[in-house]
Amino acid sequence: MDEPPSEILLAGILSESALIYVLSGLALLLLLTMSALISGSEVAFFSLTAKDISECKESDRPADARIVALIKNPQRLLATILIVNNFVNVAIVTLSTFVMWEILGTKSTEGRDVFILTVITTIAIVFFGEIMPKVYATPNNLQFARLTSGLLKASNYVFRPISFFLLTISNVIEKRFEKKGYDISVEELHHALELTTTNEETTEEEKDILKGIVNFGTLSVKQVMRSRMDITAFDSELDFHELMDKINKSGFSRIPVYTETIDNIDGILYIKDLLPYLDQDENFEWQKLLRQGFYVPENKKIDTLLKDFQEKRVHMAIVVDEYGGTSGLITLEDIIEEIVGEINDEFDDDDVVYSQMDEYTYVFEGKTTLNDFCKILEINASTFDKIKGESESLGGLLLEINTKLPSAGEKIYYDKYIFTVVAVDNKRIKKVRVFLKSNEEESEKIK
Repeated sequence: MDEPPSEILLAGILSESALIYVLSGLALLLLLTMSALISGSEVAFFSLTAKDISECKESDRPADARIVALIKNPQRLLATILIVNNFVNVAIVTLSTFVMWEILGTKSTEGRDVFILTVITTIAIVFFGEIMPKVYATPNNLQFARLTSGLLKASNYVFRPISFFLLTISNVIEKRFEKKGYDISVEELHHALELTTTNEETTEEEKDILKGIVNFGTLSVKQVMRSRMDITAFDSELDFHELMDKINKSGFSRIPVYTETIDNIDGILYIKDLLPYLDQDENFEWQKLLRQGFYVPENKKIDTLLKDFQEKRVHMAIVVDEYGGTSGLITLEDIIEEIVGEINDEFDDDDVVYSQMDEYTYVFEGKTTLNDFCKILEINASTFDKIKGESESLGGLLLEINTKLPSAGEKIYYDKYIFTVVAVDNKRIKKVRVFLKSNEEESEKIK
C-alpha cells in the first residue's frame, strides 16, 4: 500500500493543531466569562439593599427566589464565590500554559516566555474578570444577581463539601483568637460623620441624630439625669386631696414619693393607678398604690440602661450616689432625646434654659448639664473632661475651675471661653453668660 504524500500528512497535522488552538481559545473565553460572572456576582449580591431583598421576596420569579435562598446564608455564599473564582482562575492559568507549550513546541520554556504569559494572563483576569464586571454590577446589582443566581445555586451544591470544610476551620480560628476592635475616638467618628454627610440630601436634623447615635454609648446616667434639685416628688404624708392638687399642677404621669427626705424614696406613683379612686375622700390611703422604684448608679451607661428599661418595662429610674442617697432621676424620654433631640408635649415647660445674645454670646442657667451645654454650642462633649472633675453641670464646672463660689459679675477664663457669673446665691451659681472668642481673636493672641 502506498504511503500518503508528505503534503497530506502536513495538512493533517496543521488541521489538528488548528483545532486544538480553536478549542483552547473557546475554553479560555468561556472560563474568562465565568470569572467575570462570578466576580461581578460578589458585588451584586453583597450590595443588595433591604428594599431589593424585599422586592425579591414578593416576586414570583424563580431567579428572585434563588437570590433570597442564597442571601440567607451569606458566609456560605461568599465561600462558594471565592472557591469557584479561584478554580476558574487557576484553570485559565493552566490552560494558557498548555497553549503556550503547544505553540512553542516544548515544555522547557524560557523565563522570558513565562514572564510574558504571566503578564498577559494577569491583565486578562484582572481587567476582564474583575474590574469590568464589578464596575457594571455595582449600579445594576439586582439584574446581575438575577443573571448569576442559577450558576451560584448550582455551585453551592457542587462545592458544598469544600465550603463546609473551610467555614468550619474559619469558625474554629475565629473562636481561638480574640476579636480586636477599632481604636477610634468619638471625635474621629464625628469628623468622619461630617465628611460623609456633606451632601445636600442630608438635613441638619439627620446629622444631629447621627451624632446622637455616635455619642450614645459614651454617655453616663449622671451626664443625662435631672438633678435632685429639679426632681418633682411628693411627701408620703400628704392626704389624698393635697396629693390630687399637686398632681394637677405638676403635669407628670409618674412621680417619686418619699418619707421625710428625698433620699428615702418609698416608690413611684403612677397617676393612671389613681383613676379608679378619684371620688375617694381625703383619708384614702393612696400610698398602697405605690410601685417599687428602679435604682441605678450614676456611672451606668445610658445604652445599658435603655436595655434595662426594655427588659423591666419601666420608664423611670432613681439615680443614687455612692452613699445610697438620691442623686437625680432619669426617664426613658431623657435617653431617647439624646438621639432624636428634645421631645416636648403639652405639659412640658417652654421656658428655655439658655438664650443667645449674638453670634458669640450666650446666657445659660447654672444647672444646665455639660452635655446639653456642649450640644447647644456644637462642641465636642469631651472638651471639659480634664477639668470638670465629678461635676456634670455648668455651675459645677465653674466651681471646679474657680475652686470657690464666685460673686456676681466675676469672670472665669478657660481656653477660648469667658464665663461671667450673672446671678448667684449662697449655695450655687444660678445664671452664667458665656462668651466664645472668635477664631480671629485666637489668631491675634497667638501672634
